[in-house]
Amino acid sequence: MNIAHELRSTIKGRVLAAGDEGFEQATRPWNVAVAQPVDAVVDAADADDVAALVRHARLNGRTVLAQPSGHGATGDVEGAILLRTGRLNELDVRPDERTARVGAGVKWGQVLEAASPHGLMGLAGSSPVVSVTGYTLGGGLSWFSRMHGFGADGVRAFDIVDAGGDKARVTADSDPDLFWALRGGSGDFAIVTAIEFDLFPAPQLYGGRLMWPAEKAPEVLAAFREVTATAPDELAVWFDLLQFPGAAPLVAVDSTYLGDAAGAAALLAPFEKIEGVLNDGRRVLPVAELGSITAEPTDPAPGRSRAELLTELTDDVAATLLEKPIDPLLSVQLRHLGGALARPDGNAGASGRITEPYLLYMFGIPTTPERGAAVRDRQAEIATALTASTSGRKPYTFLGPGEKAASAFSPATLSRLRDIKRDRDPHGVFRGNFPINS
Repeated sequence: MNIAHELRSTIKGRVLAAGDEGFEQATRPWNVAVAQPVDAVVDAADADDVAALVRHARLNGRTVLAQPSGHGATGDVEGAILLRTGRLNELDVRPDERTARVGAGVKWGQVLEAASPHGLMGLAGSSPVVSVTGYTLGGGLSWFSRMHGFGADGVRAFDIVDAGGDKARVTADSDPDLFWALRGGSGDFAIVTAIEFDLFPAPQLYGGRLMWPAEKAPEVLAAFREVTATAPDELAVWFDLLQFPGAAPLVAVDSTYLGDAAGAAALLAPFEKIEGVLNDGRRVLPVAELGSITAEPTDPAPGRSRAELLTELTDDVAATLLEKPIDPLLSVQLRHLGGALARPDGNAGASGRITEPYLLYMFGIPTTPERGAAVRDRQAEIATALTASTSGRKPYTFLGPGEKAASAFSPATLSRLRDIKRDRDPHGVFRGNFPINS
Protein backbone atom coordinates (compact mmCIF):
# COMPACT_ATOMS: atom_id res chain seq x y z
CA MET A 1 0.00 0.00 0.00
CA ASN A 2 1.48 3.41 -0.96
CA ILE A 3 1.50 6.48 1.24
CA ALA A 4 -1.56 8.05 -0.39
CA HIS A 5 -3.68 4.95 0.22
CA GLU A 6 -2.50 4.77 3.82
CA LEU A 7 -3.37 8.40 4.51
CA ARG A 8 -6.73 8.30 2.74
CA SER A 9 -7.88 5.58 5.08
CA THR A 10 -7.88 8.01 8.03
CA ILE A 11 -8.01 11.53 6.54
CA LYS A 12 -11.17 13.19 5.25
CA GLY A 13 -9.41 15.94 3.29
CA ARG A 14 -7.60 15.67 -0.02
CA VAL A 15 -4.46 13.50 -0.18
CA LEU A 16 -2.11 13.59 -3.17
CA ALA A 17 1.09 11.69 -3.95
CA ALA A 18 3.45 11.57 -6.92
CA GLY A 19 1.58 10.54 -10.04
CA ASP A 20 -1.77 11.94 -8.85
CA GLU A 21 -3.39 14.66 -10.92
CA GLY A 22 -2.66 18.04 -9.30
CA PHE A 23 0.23 16.78 -7.15
CA GLU A 24 2.92 19.00 -8.65
CA GLN A 25 0.72 22.08 -8.34
CA ALA A 26 -0.13 21.20 -4.74
CA THR A 27 3.55 21.02 -3.74
CA ARG A 28 4.38 24.52 -4.95
CA PRO A 29 5.08 27.14 -2.29
CA TRP A 30 4.43 30.86 -2.59
CA ASN A 31 7.88 31.36 -4.09
CA VAL A 32 7.53 29.23 -7.24
CA ALA A 33 11.30 29.33 -7.77
CA VAL A 34 11.54 26.82 -4.88
CA ALA A 35 10.88 23.14 -5.59
CA GLN A 36 9.46 20.95 -2.81
CA PRO A 37 10.28 17.24 -3.31
CA VAL A 38 7.77 15.95 -0.76
CA ASP A 39 6.26 12.45 -0.81
CA ALA A 40 2.65 13.53 -0.27
CA VAL A 41 0.41 16.56 0.22
CA VAL A 42 -2.45 16.53 2.72
CA ASP A 43 -5.10 19.25 2.51
CA ALA A 44 -6.61 18.86 5.96
CA ALA A 45 -10.36 19.25 6.35
CA ASP A 46 -10.13 20.05 10.07
CA ALA A 47 -8.03 19.65 13.21
CA ASP A 48 -8.98 15.98 13.46
CA ASP A 49 -7.34 15.42 10.07
CA VAL A 50 -4.21 17.14 11.35
CA ALA A 51 -4.16 14.86 14.38
CA ALA A 52 -4.64 11.75 12.22
CA LEU A 53 -1.78 12.83 9.95
CA VAL A 54 0.57 13.41 12.87
CA ARG A 55 -0.25 10.00 14.38
CA HIS A 56 0.49 8.39 11.01
CA ALA A 57 3.78 10.26 10.73
CA ARG A 58 4.79 9.36 14.27
CA LEU A 59 4.09 5.65 13.75
CA ASN A 60 5.81 5.50 10.36
CA GLY A 61 8.88 7.63 10.97
CA ARG A 62 7.64 10.43 8.73
CA THR A 63 8.13 14.18 8.96
CA VAL A 64 5.31 16.71 8.61
CA LEU A 65 5.83 20.21 7.25
CA ALA A 66 2.90 22.61 7.68
CA GLN A 67 2.51 25.40 5.13
CA PRO A 68 -0.68 27.43 5.35
CA SER A 69 0.26 29.57 2.33
CA GLY A 70 3.79 28.45 1.48
CA HIS A 71 5.60 31.65 2.38
CA GLY A 72 9.15 31.09 3.60
CA ALA A 73 9.64 27.72 1.91
CA THR A 74 13.25 26.60 1.39
CA GLY A 75 12.92 23.40 -0.64
CA ASP A 76 14.83 21.27 1.86
CA VAL A 77 11.89 18.93 2.41
CA GLU A 78 12.71 15.72 0.59
CA GLY A 79 10.56 12.82 1.76
CA ALA A 80 8.32 14.94 4.01
CA ILE A 81 4.53 15.08 4.04
CA LEU A 82 3.36 18.59 3.22
CA LEU A 83 0.35 19.71 5.27
CA ARG A 84 -1.88 22.40 3.82
CA THR A 85 -4.21 24.09 6.33
CA GLY A 86 -6.14 26.44 4.05
CA ARG A 87 -9.46 24.81 4.93
CA LEU A 88 -8.99 25.63 8.63
CA ASN A 89 -10.63 28.98 7.98
CA GLU A 90 -12.39 29.89 11.23
CA LEU A 91 -12.43 33.67 11.76
CA ASP A 92 -14.02 35.20 14.85
CA VAL A 93 -13.41 38.86 15.70
CA ARG A 94 -14.52 39.75 19.23
CA PRO A 95 -14.62 43.55 19.36
CA ASP A 96 -15.73 43.78 23.00
CA GLU A 97 -12.71 41.73 24.07
CA ARG A 98 -10.40 43.24 21.43
CA THR A 99 -9.35 39.76 20.40
CA ALA A 100 -9.62 37.50 17.39
CA ARG A 101 -9.58 33.74 16.92
CA VAL A 102 -8.47 32.42 13.54
CA GLY A 103 -7.85 29.03 12.01
CA ALA A 104 -4.47 28.13 10.58
CA GLY A 105 -5.57 28.90 7.03
CA VAL A 106 -6.70 32.49 7.61
CA LYS A 107 -4.74 35.31 5.96
CA TRP A 108 -4.00 38.73 7.37
CA GLY A 109 -6.14 40.56 4.84
CA GLN A 110 -9.20 38.64 6.02
CA VAL A 111 -8.51 39.59 9.64
CA LEU A 112 -8.04 43.27 8.85
CA GLU A 113 -11.22 43.34 6.79
CA ALA A 114 -13.19 41.85 9.69
CA ALA A 115 -11.58 44.05 12.35
CA SER A 116 -11.59 47.37 10.49
CA PRO A 117 -15.32 48.15 10.92
CA HIS A 118 -14.80 47.97 14.69
CA GLY A 119 -11.90 50.45 14.69
CA LEU A 120 -9.49 47.62 15.45
CA MET A 121 -6.43 46.10 13.80
CA GLY A 122 -4.07 43.16 14.14
CA LEU A 123 -0.30 43.38 13.94
CA ALA A 124 -0.12 42.65 10.22
CA GLY A 125 2.80 43.06 7.86
CA SER A 126 2.86 44.46 4.36
CA SER A 127 1.11 41.60 2.54
CA PRO A 128 -2.58 40.72 2.96
CA VAL A 129 -2.06 37.17 1.68
CA VAL A 130 0.41 35.96 4.31
CA SER A 131 -1.16 33.53 6.80
CA VAL A 132 -1.58 34.70 10.37
CA THR A 133 -0.23 31.39 11.68
CA GLY A 134 2.99 31.17 9.69
CA TYR A 135 3.72 34.86 10.26
CA THR A 136 3.14 34.59 14.01
CA LEU A 137 5.17 31.41 14.49
CA GLY A 138 8.12 33.30 12.99
CA GLY A 139 7.57 36.34 15.22
CA GLY A 140 5.83 38.65 12.77
CA LEU A 141 7.27 42.09 11.97
CA SER A 142 4.33 44.42 11.56
CA TRP A 143 3.78 47.92 10.30
CA PHE A 144 2.77 48.53 13.90
CA SER A 145 5.58 46.71 15.69
CA ARG A 146 7.24 49.97 16.76
CA MET A 147 4.08 50.62 18.77
CA HIS A 148 3.08 47.12 19.86
CA GLY A 149 6.02 44.74 19.34
CA PHE A 150 6.09 41.50 17.37
CA GLY A 151 2.88 39.93 16.16
CA ALA A 152 3.71 36.95 18.37
CA ASP A 153 3.71 39.18 21.46
CA GLY A 154 -0.06 39.60 21.21
CA VAL A 155 -0.98 35.90 21.21
CA ARG A 156 -3.34 34.72 23.96
CA ALA A 157 -3.58 31.01 23.08
CA PHE A 158 -2.74 28.36 20.49
CA ASP A 159 -4.75 25.31 19.53
CA ILE A 160 -2.21 22.64 18.59
CA VAL A 161 -1.62 19.04 17.68
CA ASP A 162 1.44 17.72 19.51
CA ALA A 163 4.02 15.18 18.31
CA GLY A 164 1.91 12.32 19.67
CA GLY A 165 -1.10 13.38 17.61
CA ASP A 166 -3.04 14.77 20.57
CA LYS A 167 -4.93 18.07 20.40
CA ALA A 168 -4.32 20.66 23.11
CA ARG A 169 -4.82 24.32 23.97
CA VAL A 170 -1.61 26.10 24.92
CA THR A 171 -1.48 29.28 27.00
CA ALA A 172 1.07 31.00 29.20
CA ASP A 173 -0.48 29.22 32.20
CA SER A 174 -1.09 25.76 30.74
CA ASP A 175 2.31 25.20 29.14
CA PRO A 176 4.68 28.19 29.53
CA ASP A 177 7.64 26.60 27.74
CA LEU A 178 5.73 25.62 24.61
CA PHE A 179 3.78 28.89 24.64
CA TRP A 180 7.09 30.78 24.69
CA ALA A 181 8.57 28.67 21.88
CA LEU A 182 5.55 29.03 19.58
CA ARG A 183 5.64 32.82 19.88
CA GLY A 184 8.38 33.38 17.32
CA GLY A 185 10.42 30.18 17.64
CA SER A 186 9.12 28.62 14.40
CA GLY A 187 6.76 25.77 13.56
CA ASP A 188 9.17 23.10 14.76
CA PHE A 189 7.35 22.19 17.97
CA ALA A 190 3.70 21.48 17.13
CA ILE A 191 1.12 21.94 14.39
CA VAL A 192 -0.93 25.03 15.19
CA THR A 193 -4.56 24.70 14.09
CA ALA A 194 -5.88 28.00 15.52
CA ILE A 195 -4.60 31.14 17.29
CA GLU A 196 -6.24 33.65 19.60
CA PHE A 197 -4.57 37.07 19.74
CA ASP A 198 -5.03 40.68 20.74
CA LEU A 199 -6.46 43.35 18.48
CA PHE A 200 -5.49 46.99 18.95
CA PRO A 201 -7.36 50.28 18.63
CA ALA A 202 -6.98 51.97 15.23
CA PRO A 203 -9.43 54.88 15.31
CA GLN A 204 -7.30 56.67 12.70
CA LEU A 205 -4.69 55.39 10.28
CA TYR A 206 -2.82 57.49 7.74
CA GLY A 207 -0.48 55.91 5.24
CA GLY A 208 0.73 55.45 1.70
CA ARG A 209 3.64 55.83 -0.69
CA LEU A 210 5.57 58.89 -1.91
CA MET A 211 7.64 58.36 -5.06
CA TRP A 212 10.36 60.28 -6.93
CA PRO A 213 12.78 59.60 -9.78
CA ALA A 214 15.91 57.77 -8.63
CA GLU A 215 18.12 60.87 -8.85
CA LYS A 216 16.33 62.14 -5.76
CA ALA A 217 17.53 59.16 -3.72
CA PRO A 218 20.26 61.06 -1.79
CA GLU A 219 17.76 63.70 -0.67
CA VAL A 220 15.12 61.12 0.18
CA LEU A 221 17.54 58.99 2.19
CA ALA A 222 18.78 62.07 4.06
CA ALA A 223 15.17 62.93 4.93
CA PHE A 224 14.53 59.32 5.96
CA ARG A 225 17.45 59.47 8.38
CA GLU A 226 16.18 62.78 9.78
CA VAL A 227 12.60 61.58 10.24
CA THR A 228 13.48 58.21 11.79
CA ALA A 229 15.95 59.76 14.23
CA THR A 230 13.06 61.24 16.23
CA ALA A 231 10.00 59.31 15.03
CA PRO A 232 7.39 58.44 17.68
CA ASP A 233 6.33 54.84 18.00
CA GLU A 234 3.08 55.58 16.15
CA LEU A 235 5.04 56.29 12.94
CA ALA A 236 6.62 53.60 10.72
CA VAL A 237 8.67 54.67 7.68
CA TRP A 238 10.31 52.52 5.02
CA PHE A 239 12.78 53.72 2.35
CA ASP A 240 12.75 51.94 -1.03
CA LEU A 241 15.06 51.90 -4.03
CA LEU A 242 13.01 50.39 -6.85
CA GLN A 243 13.85 49.03 -10.30
CA PHE A 244 10.72 47.69 -11.97
CA PRO A 245 11.24 45.77 -15.24
CA GLY A 246 11.18 48.06 -18.27
CA ALA A 247 10.88 51.23 -16.19
CA ALA A 248 13.21 53.97 -15.00
CA PRO A 249 14.61 53.49 -11.48
CA LEU A 250 12.66 55.09 -8.64
CA VAL A 251 12.95 55.96 -4.99
CA ALA A 252 9.99 55.79 -2.62
CA VAL A 253 8.98 56.22 1.00
CA ASP A 254 6.22 54.09 2.53
CA SER A 255 4.69 55.07 5.83
CA THR A 256 1.91 54.41 8.31
CA TYR A 257 0.89 56.65 11.18
CA LEU A 258 -1.53 55.75 13.93
CA GLY A 259 -3.05 59.18 14.05
CA ASP A 260 -4.57 61.88 11.86
CA ALA A 261 -3.35 63.43 8.61
CA ALA A 262 -2.21 66.64 10.29
CA GLY A 263 -0.01 64.77 12.74
CA ALA A 264 1.48 62.69 9.94
CA ALA A 265 2.16 65.78 7.82
CA ALA A 266 4.14 67.40 10.62
CA LEU A 267 6.25 64.30 11.21
CA LEU A 268 6.88 63.68 7.50
CA ALA A 269 7.60 67.34 6.67
CA PRO A 270 11.22 66.74 5.54
CA PHE A 271 9.93 64.70 2.62
CA GLU A 272 7.62 67.53 1.55
CA LYS A 273 10.64 69.71 0.78
CA ILE A 274 11.91 67.32 -1.90
CA GLU A 275 10.80 68.42 -5.35
CA GLY A 276 9.87 66.21 -8.26
CA VAL A 277 7.28 63.96 -6.61
CA LEU A 278 5.89 61.55 -9.19
CA ASN A 279 3.12 60.16 -7.02
CA ASP A 280 1.70 60.77 -3.56
CA GLY A 281 -0.59 57.95 -2.47
CA ARG A 282 -0.82 58.95 1.19
CA ARG A 283 -4.31 59.23 2.65
CA VAL A 284 -6.50 58.40 5.59
CA LEU A 285 -6.53 54.65 5.19
CA PRO A 286 -9.01 52.00 6.30
CA VAL A 287 -7.11 49.24 8.09
CA ALA A 288 -8.55 46.76 5.59
CA GLU A 289 -6.57 48.52 2.82
CA LEU A 290 -3.19 48.30 4.56
CA GLY A 291 -1.80 46.07 1.80
CA SER A 292 -2.34 48.80 -0.80
CA ILE A 293 0.66 50.78 0.50
CA THR A 294 3.32 48.53 -1.01
CA ALA A 295 0.92 46.71 -3.39
CA GLU A 296 2.90 43.49 -3.20
CA PRO A 297 1.87 40.65 -5.56
CA THR A 298 -1.06 38.60 -4.32
CA ASP A 299 -0.35 35.61 -6.56
CA PRO A 300 2.58 33.19 -6.22
CA ALA A 301 5.70 34.23 -8.13
CA PRO A 302 9.45 33.54 -8.18
CA GLY A 303 11.69 35.59 -5.91
CA ARG A 304 15.00 35.66 -4.08
CA SER A 305 15.46 37.75 -0.96
CA ARG A 306 18.13 38.54 1.58
CA ALA A 307 17.87 40.52 4.80
CA GLU A 308 20.33 42.07 7.23
CA LEU A 309 19.84 43.98 10.47
CA LEU A 310 21.72 47.28 10.48
CA THR A 311 23.30 48.52 13.69
CA GLU A 312 23.60 52.05 12.27
CA LEU A 313 22.66 54.20 9.31
CA THR A 314 25.75 56.37 8.89
CA ASP A 315 27.00 58.45 5.99
CA ASP A 316 29.12 55.47 4.92
CA VAL A 317 26.13 53.12 4.94
CA ALA A 318 24.08 55.62 2.94
CA ALA A 319 26.90 56.03 0.43
CA THR A 320 27.17 52.27 -0.02
CA LEU A 321 23.46 51.92 -0.70
CA LEU A 322 23.47 54.74 -3.25
CA GLU A 323 26.81 54.28 -4.97
CA LYS A 324 25.41 52.47 -8.01
CA PRO A 325 22.11 51.17 -9.45
CA ILE A 326 20.49 48.24 -7.68
CA ASP A 327 19.96 46.27 -10.90
CA PRO A 328 19.39 43.28 -11.21
CA LEU A 329 17.46 43.65 -7.94
CA LEU A 330 13.85 44.78 -7.97
CA SER A 331 14.09 46.54 -4.62
CA VAL A 332 16.41 47.50 -1.79
CA GLN A 333 14.45 48.53 1.27
CA LEU A 334 15.24 49.99 4.68
CA ARG A 335 12.64 49.53 7.41
CA HIS A 336 12.84 51.62 10.53
CA LEU A 337 12.57 49.40 13.61
CA GLY A 338 13.05 50.43 17.25
CA GLY A 339 10.25 51.43 19.59
CA ALA A 340 8.56 48.47 21.30
CA LEU A 341 10.72 46.05 19.30
CA ALA A 342 13.80 47.21 21.21
CA ARG A 343 12.35 47.67 24.68
CA PRO A 344 12.92 44.87 27.22
CA ASP A 345 9.81 42.76 27.78
CA GLY A 346 9.80 39.96 30.30
CA ASN A 347 6.69 38.47 28.68
CA ALA A 348 8.13 38.28 25.15
CA GLY A 349 8.20 34.98 23.29
CA ALA A 350 11.12 33.36 21.53
CA SER A 351 11.33 36.19 18.98
CA GLY A 352 12.72 38.31 21.82
CA ARG A 353 13.69 41.90 21.07
CA ILE A 354 15.48 43.59 18.17
CA THR A 355 17.89 46.30 19.25
CA GLU A 356 19.14 47.04 15.73
CA PRO A 357 17.41 50.19 14.44
CA TYR A 358 16.98 49.24 10.77
CA LEU A 359 16.23 46.21 8.62
CA LEU A 360 17.75 45.98 5.13
CA TYR A 361 15.70 43.85 2.75
CA MET A 362 16.86 43.07 -0.80
CA PHE A 363 14.66 41.34 -3.37
CA GLY A 364 15.06 40.19 -6.95
CA ILE A 365 13.28 37.94 -9.43
CA PRO A 366 15.22 34.90 -10.70
CA THR A 367 13.53 34.61 -14.09
CA THR A 368 16.41 32.43 -15.37
CA PRO A 369 19.24 30.57 -13.61
CA GLU A 370 21.63 33.25 -14.83
CA ARG A 371 19.39 36.02 -13.53
CA GLY A 372 19.04 34.20 -10.22
CA ALA A 373 22.82 34.01 -9.85
CA ALA A 374 23.13 37.71 -10.65
CA VAL A 375 20.49 38.58 -8.03
CA ARG A 376 22.26 36.47 -5.41
CA ASP A 377 25.63 38.02 -6.24
CA ARG A 378 24.30 41.60 -6.06
CA GLN A 379 22.69 40.91 -2.69
CA ALA A 380 25.93 39.43 -1.42
CA GLU A 381 27.88 42.41 -2.75
CA ILE A 382 25.73 44.88 -0.84
CA ALA A 383 25.71 42.77 2.33
CA THR A 384 29.48 42.33 2.24
CA ALA A 385 30.05 46.05 1.78
CA LEU A 386 27.90 46.69 4.88
CA THR A 387 29.41 43.98 7.10
CA ALA A 388 30.81 46.50 9.59
CA SER A 389 27.32 47.90 10.13
CA THR A 390 25.31 44.66 10.34
CA SER A 391 24.81 42.43 13.38
CA GLY A 392 24.59 39.02 11.72
CA ARG A 393 21.18 38.35 13.23
CA LYS A 394 18.06 38.16 11.05
CA PRO A 395 14.36 37.96 11.90
CA TYR A 396 13.14 34.39 11.41
CA THR A 397 10.58 35.29 8.74
CA PHE A 398 13.30 37.08 6.76
CA LEU A 399 15.61 34.08 6.53
CA GLY A 400 16.28 32.86 3.00
CA PRO A 401 17.18 29.52 1.40
CA GLY A 402 20.55 28.30 2.61
CA GLU A 403 20.37 30.24 5.89
CA LYS A 404 19.96 28.68 9.32
CA ALA A 405 17.56 29.23 12.20
CA ALA A 406 20.56 29.98 14.40
CA SER A 407 20.86 33.36 12.65
CA ALA A 408 17.50 34.43 14.07
CA PHE A 409 18.14 33.85 17.78
CA SER A 410 20.58 34.64 20.55
CA PRO A 411 22.68 31.69 21.77
CA ALA A 412 20.62 31.43 24.96
CA THR A 413 17.32 31.48 23.08
CA LEU A 414 18.55 28.94 20.54
CA SER A 415 19.69 26.61 23.33
CA ARG A 416 16.32 26.82 25.09
CA LEU A 417 14.45 26.20 21.82
CA ARG A 418 16.56 23.14 21.09
CA ASP A 419 15.88 21.78 24.58
CA ILE A 420 12.14 22.21 24.03
CA LYS A 421 12.39 20.54 20.63
CA ARG A 422 14.14 17.51 22.13
CA ASP A 423 11.56 17.31 24.90
CA ARG A 424 8.39 17.81 22.83
CA ASP A 425 9.37 16.24 19.50
CA PRO A 426 12.22 13.78 20.14
CA HIS A 427 11.47 11.78 16.98
CA GLY A 428 11.46 14.80 14.67
CA VAL A 429 7.86 14.55 13.51
CA PHE A 430 7.69 18.28 12.81
CA ARG A 431 9.86 20.37 10.55
CA GLY A 432 9.73 24.15 10.27
CA ASN A 433 10.95 25.97 7.17
CA PHE A 434 14.25 26.49 9.01
CA PRO A 435 14.67 23.61 11.48
CA ILE A 436 15.76 24.73 14.91
CA ASN A 437 18.41 22.00 15.10
CA SER A 438 20.05 22.77 11.77
